[in-house]
Amino acid sequence: MSAVALAVPYLDTGAEQLAFALDLPAQPALAVTEADLGRGRTAELRLLGASHQVFAGPVRETVACLPGCHGPLPATVRSDVQGWGYTFSSEIRQYPPAEFSRRVARLRADLAGRPGALCGVFPGSPDAVTGMCVTAGAAPGWRTWHAYPQEHRIVSTRTCLELP
Repeated sequence: MSAVALAVPYLDTGAEQLAFALDLPAQPALAVTEADLGRGRTAELRLLGASHQVFAGPVRETVACLPGCHGPLPATVRSDVQGWGYTFSSEIRQYPPAEFSRRVARLRADLAGRPGALCGVFPGSPDAVTGMCVTAGAAPGWRTWHAYPQEHRIVSTRTCLELP
């Protein structure tokens, strides 16, 4: 899927304010796509004004700035979700301004037209991006990126599943 230009305000205020949850209901989505995880399983990638949600089987991952949810993101989470093995990891990196813009441009190019990907560009800066893509194969899951141009920071997450 190519990048989606979003006509909504950028709600995330900073990388440290992103929170993690595995049990939230569906939040209003700006864009949604279904992606193949392999072995007959799919994931629903949901781009939120406040970041993202991914639903796969019983897994309901939310990484977002939402009322009642507090950051920062955990570095690692391992859990069993109704028989599905679940591993989440996150990392925040800060870059010099030019390097930050190059990395975001490369991310947008990598996700453009890629099956099982979703990339939202928020108004005000081509570097205000949330990108997501599935990773199928032996270790199915997904990766996400949340770019904060005001901080020159990119939050990346990786989720791996062990399917029953």
